[in-house]
Parts: sequence; structure tokens; C-alpha cells
Amino acid sequence: MDQSRVTALFEAVAAGQLSAAEAAERLRALPYEDLGFAKIDHHRHLRKGYPETIFCAGKTPEQVVGIVDRMRAHGSNVFGTRCVPEVIAAVLAAHPDATHHEAARAFTITVDPPELLSGYIAVVCAGTGDIPVAEEAVVTCEIFGNRVERVYDVGVAGIHRLFDQRERLEGANVVIVCAGMEGALPSVVGGLVHRPVIAVPTSIGYGANFGGVSALLGMLNSCAAGLTVVNIDNGFGAAVAAATINRAINAK
Repeated sequence: MDQSRVTALFEAVAAGQLSAAEAAERLRALPYEDLGFAKIDHHRHLRKGYPETIFCAGKTPEQVVGIVDRMRAHGSNVFGTRCVPEVIAAVLAAHPDATHHEAARAFTITVDPPELLSGYIAVVCAGTGDIPVAEEAVVTCEIFGNRVERVYDVGVAGIHRLFDQRERLEGANVVIVCAGMEGALPSVVGGLVHRPVIAVPTSIGYGANFGGVSALLGMLNSCAAGLTVVNIDNGFGAAVAAATINRAINAK
């Protein structure tokens, strides 16, 4: 339940359209609702500006659907990440209006469209193999009310591809850069633009890539001042940070 809904609830009580008991019943599940296997944080939107996200990895399809049911009952937008096909099938069967974002391995249900912020976030990836992580970042940014520009397959092995996109990068309020292998691309982007750059190491690479550890260490040791780094394959975390920055920019 977001702040506007809580305010509307109080106004309805003040106007005599709703009894105090009825309002208390609607607020009963706040600040969280205990389902036994999960405690849903219905207050997340009030505190953070966006609702709780369902991390679906490790959850059964029945558990995910149960969480979705309760979030929708509270009028919340719903966003699930790291979904296996069985979870997607169960969610779509229970909620046919859900949108499956296949490349991002995610689903969304929009109950109350978020206000669209001005400007855009650029999501960049080094190679096609990085697209699943990049798309997780894209969907996350969009469900939180941000416009996104995709800049894909512009890795340093063909760096002229990146230079052709420089104007789009410089026009962004925030830039997210996803790269595997040695993880060089965020350093290059960080040296080109004067925007906040958030680096996402991906697990794409050959044996000595160590599942993304080499990219992670390369980004942490970047000489591009101000580069911020999230964990391996964490497109969601990078997007939440970028969306928070963009919201702060819009609030000025």
C-alpha cells in the first residue's frame, strides 16, 4: 500500500465514508503479513517508494503465487525475478494479466502504473551473453517508473561500437554497464561520461573468469573514479540504485 492509498483511507474516515473499524481492518496486515513461509512487507512502498520484489529462486510455484495473491489484494504492483519456467506457468495460470519478461527471467503485474520520471537510464552490455542480466536491470527500472535506453553488444573487443553510442550515454541520467570476461567495459564508459555509472559483473566467460569473479575484481579495481560496483549478475540491485538516483534527480 503506497502513501496515496493510506492518505485516501484517512480522508475517507474523516469524511465519514469509512468507519474507523473498517479502516483498521484494511491496515491490519501492516507493516507486514505473515503467510508462514513468507512475511510480505506491505509497508515497503511507504518507506522506499517501491513495493517489495519477489526473489523467486528457491521458492516453489505455490509459494510465489501465494505471495502474488496477497500483494495484489493490497493493490500493489508485483515484480518477480529469477523465475524458472514452472514459476512463470503457475503465475500466468493464476493471474493471466501478468507479463512474462522472458529474457529477464521475470514477470510483472501492473495494478497502479507508476509515475514516469523524466530523463532516462541507459542500460549497456558488453556482449549478447550479458543480455539476461541487462534485461533484469531494464525491467526493474521500468517497473519503478523509469524510461530506459538499451545499448547492447558494445564490448571493448570492438570499441568503435561503443563510441558510436556516446551521445546516448551522455544523455542519460544514470548508466548501468553489464560485462563479463575481464569486465573492462564499465571502466571505459566511466572514463567517457560525467554521469553516475553502476557496473554489473556477469558470470559470462571462460574458465579463468571464475564465474564472474575476474570481472568483479576488475571493476572493483577500476581507475575510473566514482565507478560503483554491485555483485555478480545483480542486474536488479544495479537498477534499484539507478532508479533511486534518478528519482533524486527528478525531485530537484
